[in-house]
Amino acid sequence: MAMGSSPSPDALAGEALVLTGGPQRPDATGNDSEPDSALIRAAREGDRSAYARLYHRFAPMVHGLLLTRVARDLADDLVQDVFLKALSELGTLRDDMRFGAWIAAIARRRAVDFYRRERERQDDGERIEGTAVPEASSARAEANAVLSVLQSLPEAYRETLVLRLVEGMTGPEISSRTGLSHGSVRVNLHRGMKLLRERLRNRPERGPTRRREREGDEESTDG
Repeated sequence: MAMGSSPSPDALAGEALVLTGGPQRPDATGNDSEPDSALIRAAREGDRSAYARLYHRFAPMVHGLLLTRVARDLADDLVQDVFLKALSELGTLRDDMRFGAWIAAIARRRAVDFYRRERERQDDGERIEGTAVPEASSARAEANAVLSVLQSLPEAYRETLVLRLVEGMTGPEISSRTGLSHGSVRVNLHRGMKLLRERLRNRPERGPTRRREREGDEESTDG
C-alpha cells in the first residue's frame, strides 16, 4: 500500500512566501564584501551608512526571528525597533564577530517585551486594537495557517525553518548570521522539516490546499 505524500519543501516555501511577497535577500546592497567587524567599528564611530549596510545584511534574520514569535503585521515595525535598540547599545558589544548572535538576542527580547507590555495594558483596562487586515485570500489564509504551525514548533526548529522558508536564506547564510554551527543548522532544518510535515498532515482540514493534499493521497493510495 502506497503511503500518502508529504508537503514538499518547495510547496511549503511557496505558501510561506505569500506572507512576504518573496524572500528578502541578505546583502541587498549588492556585492558588499566588507567584513561585518569593519562595518561595526565604523558604525560605532558614527558612520550611519555603515550601519545601514549592517541593516541590509541582518534585517532578514531579525525579521525571521520576530516572525516566529509575533503576528506578521507587527514584525516589520519591530525590526525597526530592534535595530534602533542595537544602535544605541552598540558600544556594549564585546565581540564584533558575534554581532549576529547579539542582535538576535535583542530581537527575541523585543518580542517578549512586546507581549509583556501588551498584557500590562490589558490588565490596566486598555483595549489593544489590532491592525486592520483585509479579508484574506485563500492563498494568504493557507500561508497564515502554515505560519501558525511553524510558530508551534520548538524554538530552534521554527527559527531555522522561517529563515530558510520565509526569508529565503541558505544554510550557510543562516549559520553566518546567527552564529550557529553548520551542523546545527542542518540538523535543525532536517528535524524541523520532518516535524512540520507531520503537524501539517495532522492539522484540521481547511481550504483548497488541504483538499488537494487529500486528493493526492487518495490517488497515491489507489495507484
